[in-house]
Amino acid sequence: MKWVLIIAGITASCLSTSALADGLENAKKAGCLSCHAVDRKVVGPAYKDVAAKYKGDPGAEAKLIKKVKGGGSGVWGKVMMPANLGKMTDEEYKTTVAWILSLK
Repeated sequence: MKWVLIIAGITASCLSTSALADGLENAKKAGCLSCHAVDRKVVGPAYKDVAAKYKGDPGAEAKLIKKVKGGGSGVWGKVMMPANLGKMTDEEYKTTVAWILSLK
């Protein structure tokens, strides 16, 4: 029984790592990296800074999915982030935001 739990844990870890890699690929395909980078501010904030700002916020995922889809301004300064509705599927938005929030 112990081996089953170990194998299940390893499998879950591999799947979540793969899903997180998909988040980066989604961001690349949707053009997000034109304005954002993982570790430095470009036009918009670094994704690591976004993760740090929302760390421990239980509603962060929903807030960020809404922000990515609808755009907006005021959270990181005066520069407006354009709406990105339709650039990804709902699952891809979720995976991408999960990836951003996982960064340290």
